Order: sequence, then C-alpha cells, then structure tokens
Amino acid sequence: MALVQSIHYLSVKAYLAGERDSEIRHEYVDGVIHAMAGASVNHNKITANVLTQLMVQLKNKDCRPYSSDLLVKTAANRYRYPDVLVVCHEQFLDDYSTNAPVIIFEALSKATRQVDRKQKLFEYLQLPSLLEYVLIEQDWVEIEVLRRSQNWRPDYYYWGDTISLASVGASLSAVDIYEQVVNADVLAAKHQE
Repeated sequence: MALVQSIHYLSVKAYLAGERDSEIRHEYVDGVIHAMAGASVNHNKITANVLTQLMVQLKNKDCRPYSSDLLVKTAANRYRYPDVLVVCHEQFLDDYSTNAPVIIFEALSKATRQVDRKQKLFEYLQLPSLLEYVLIEQDWVEIEVLRRSQNWRPDYYYWGDTISLASVGASLSAVDIYEQVVNADVLAAKHQE
C-alpha cells in the first residue's frame, strides 16, 4: 500500500501571520509552505562576506543590504527569502517584507542550485525593481551576474575578478566574496599566490 502525503494549503494571510511567530523560516509558493534548511559553513561565509562588503560600501547611501531574514514578495501568492538583497528608498511592505529589491544574491549549493537557477530566477526577474541577480557557487569559484540592462544575459566572474554593481554604485571582488571559504578552487588559487 502506497503512503499518500496530504498537503495543507494556507492562505497568504495565514502564512504571513504564522511566519512572524515561527522559529523556522518558510517560503510560500502557491499556498504551500517550504521549510528553509540550515546552511553550510561556506554558504554562511559567502553571505556574510557579501553583506559586510555591501554594508561598508553603501553606508550613508539610500540603499541598504539585508540578510536572509527579509521576506520578498515575488508574486501575489509567492514569498521568498533571498540570501542577501539590497533595497533602496526604504521600499517595504511592512516590517518583515518587501517587493522592491534592487539586487538579489543567492549562494548556490547542490540542494538549492536548481530552484535558485529556475524557479526563483523566473520569479525574481518578474520584479520591476530588480536590476541585478547574482548567483554565487559555494563548491567552486564562479559568480554569475544577470543584469536587466543586458536583457538578463549572464556574465561570469572568477578568482581575481571584480564585479561592478552599477545599480547601487558598488563593487565586489571574488577574492572578498570567497574570503575564508574552503573549496578546491579557493585552495588552488591561494596556493598559486
């Protein structure tokens, strides 16, 4: 006998009310909630490095970076938690969410790569405010940047490269993004220095 799993659908209102009190973060897709899994050490290092660099460069500007605790409404029935995002001009829906990120960063892993490159990519590119989407591999050194100004054509960056984020007047070097990250590419690059 096959085991059938029951799916319980929530309204957006019920999801948002529950999410504010929940100890576990959940993304919301078409009435179904998806618990967010814990992240690896490399993932945490990458997102902390990006957030730190952006905090320094955007100080005293009208744009601020936020961590993965800020919810992004990508459609009427979809809410996501990007790893890092930048919001300008204090455009928030409430104290917990926005629908107006200018840049979104996702650190990719084996478990999240397909969702970040397909489902989230499609949702994020529909946001009128979004100007840049940055995908950072954690298991090797590769950063993919999609820009609205280039019709979302990807540019790739590697160790030693610097990424210009024209939408907020900032730049990030791959070396800074991968600071203290341990993977074969980082180890090889440091061995050659």
